[in-house]
Amino acid sequence: MIIEFSKEHEKVRTPTRSNPSDAGLDVYASLPKSVTIDPGQNTLVPTGVRFGIPHGYMLQVCNRSSMGAKRSLIVGAHIIDSGYAGEVFIDLHNIGDTSQTIENGDKIAQVVMAPVVNFRLAQTSKSGLYREKITISGRGQGALGSTDGKHPLSGFPVGGF
Repeated sequence: MIIEFSKEHEKVRTPTRSNPSDAGLDVYASLPKSVTIDPGQNTLVPTGVRFGIPHGYMLQVCNRSSMGAKRSLIVGAHIIDSGYAGEVFIDLHNIGDTSQTIENGDKIAQVVMAPVVNFRLAQTSKSGLYREKITISGRGQGALGSTDGKHPLSGFPVGGF
């Protein structure tokens, strides 16, 4: 699949894939001057790029593992819809305890192309929500920790039972 993109100006770094097997393309900060993100704060960092995302797909903005592990910077907003034609901004959150500075040209995130399944909602009552068996899960309203080996099908490999 080939995706068209454009640059806001000639000095914008083109998104790159470091290895042929990488799922995502690295995107870079496009800044007139450095930006510092204090602990507990976030900021929108421009990339200087726009993507032509085809209908039926989205770009998912993902963390770069080194940004989270080494700099405590994680991505906030994660979805770029096919209908969006503007410049991509990356919402970076500093979850660490020291200020972090982003320089022009720094790798700040990665974008991964993903298919979108369009769906419609059909409202029902709470008691009728799963009257038709649409899942093999017995989880029901179980929340955090509810899948810790308590269901008779737990432990089976995906796709096989």
